[in-house]
Order: sequence, then structure tokens, then C-alpha cells
Amino acid sequence: MAQPLMPHATASWLVDNTSLSFEQIAEFCGLHILEIQAIADDTAATKLTGRDPVRAHEITQEEIDKGQADPDHRLVMLKGPDQVRRTKGPRYTPVSKRSDKPDGIAWIIRNHPEISDGAIGNLIGTTRTTIAAIRDRSHWNIANITPKDPVTLGLTTQRELDAAVAKAAKAAGIEAPVDTRLEGDREALIVELRAQRDQLARDAEAAEAGESPVSAEPTAENLFRR
Repeated sequence: MAQPLMPHATASWLVDNTSLSFEQIAEFCGLHILEIQAIADDTAATKLTGRDPVRAHEITQEEIDKGQADPDHRLVMLKGPDQVRRTKGPRYTPVSKRSDKPDGIAWIIRNHPEISDGAIGNLIGTTRTTIAAIRDRSHWNIANITPKDPVTLGLTTQRELDAAVAKAAKAAGIEAPVDTRLEGDREALIVELRAQRDQLARDAEAAEAGESPVSAEPTAENLFRR
């Protein structure tokens, strides 16, 4: 599925300028719903400048209006200009994150040994020599390398990692593992967000009727107590 050229900046704009649900924004931008929550709460690792997808001709205002009217509507992206992609050389990694590469490589080797060195190189943006050195523990800094999730480190996306795992598992004739680490958090967050959306709608109706909203702001704790 096509994604905006700058998904995080686009998500920031949609959070600030529309009433789309976090689920709709996450799906449209190809991000995790918890990333959208972090952007909305202003706790994202990087302060983002919003990018208007309407002005970028990636979506129409009519399509956004449909999504705001129907929380179950899946936003459809316009076919925009072809994105510029690197065709040669390793993936570019910001200087600030390059020291994290060995930790990300070690995590993949430990948790997904079925992934080839070539696939790891494509995910992390590194060389086969570096990967081999970490595999056989001959890397010059091996004593300080700690396996860490490359998605958490910002070296790759969850979608790209899942695709690499699925492809490697298929080639090896094994069943791809299912990552359920965030399942509980995801479900709790979705429940809370839906409750907040419903409460806002009720408050708006009460305001139109000249009544004062008296309900407390819903939280995950009191939602599960009901």
C-alpha cells in the first residue's frame, strides 16, 4: 500500500488538523498506533513539523472528510509523484544512530537466525563483514555490543522487519513467528481512544443542547473497571 513521502510529518499534521482516529492515521501513514499516540502526546523522540498531505497531493480533502465522518473508513491515498529512492549502496543511517547498528545486528542474529546476512544488511544498512564479525564474535567492540530491537533503535521499521522475517521463514520452510509483545498495550490503547472519541461526541451533543458535560475523562484504568 502506498504511503506518504514523509509519514511521521504527515501523521503530525493529521493529528493537529483533523479529527481522524489514531487507527486511521496509523494505517494511512504506515505507522504503529503507539507512534501516533506519542506524536499526539508530544512525547515522540523528535519534534516534528507537520506536512500537509492535501497540499502534497497525496490525499484529497474530500477523502479526509469521509474519514472524519466514518471512523471505519480506510483512507485512500492519491497516486503522488514517484518517491526518490536509493538504488545502490547501503541504507542511509543518520550519524547519531550509526553507533547503534551493532546492537541492532546482534538482536536480529539472536532472535531471527533464519535471516540472511544480505537481508540484515538491507535492513540495517551495514556490510556483510560487520555482520560476520558480530556472528563469530570477532568484532572489535564485541564486549560492548548489547542486542537491542532495531525498530526501537530507529534503524528500520516494524513493517520492514516483519517482511524480512516472513520472507526468511518461507525460504527456510518454517512458520514465521508472531510478535505479540505490544498486543495488550495496543488493545488497551484502542479501547481508551474509542471511549475518548465517544465521550467527546457526547459532550458535543450536550453542548449543543445547552447542557454541561459532567462525565470524567476516560482512562484505561476506569474503562476496564466497568
